[in-house]
Amino acid sequence: MSLIKQRNELDWPMWFGGRRLFDWPDTWKDLFEENDLRVEEYEDEGELVVRAEMPGIDPDEDVEITVSDRMLRLHAERRVESTTEDKKGYRSEFHYGSFSRAIRLPVGATEADVKATYVDGILEVRIPIDTSEAETKRIPISRT
Repeated sequence: MSLIKQRNELDWPMWFGGRRLFDWPDTWKDLFEENDLRVEEYEDEGELVVRAEMPGIDPDEDVEITVSDRMLRLHAERRVESTTEDKKGYRSEFHYGSFSRAIRLPVGATEADVKATYVDGILEVRIPIDTSEAETKRIPISRT
């Protein structure tokens, strides 16, 4: 199994204290990270495996998975409402938001046999990779 690591962070020069460019205070991070869909990608026995945390989501109604042009697109919407009514009064809370992520598929990924499962809040998508298609092909040179 090989882990695919992507890094999208920028560092400030040391004269700015060496902090990350977008290293905001935790309260700011919480505001902006809620719409981010966290995923992990790795290869397992000839398949690209993409796992995404999606707790509290109904995969039949709230999740859309598409594959086209060598891109895997995950999109989900969360709508959670809760109400409580007792002697002290009435309380209503709701959480909602949409989450999406686009992942470039490696050369040799076959879009025909994509499988997705959802277990205990984790969406797992498996995409077969045909390594024969990913091999280098030598082109002969003709003289005229």
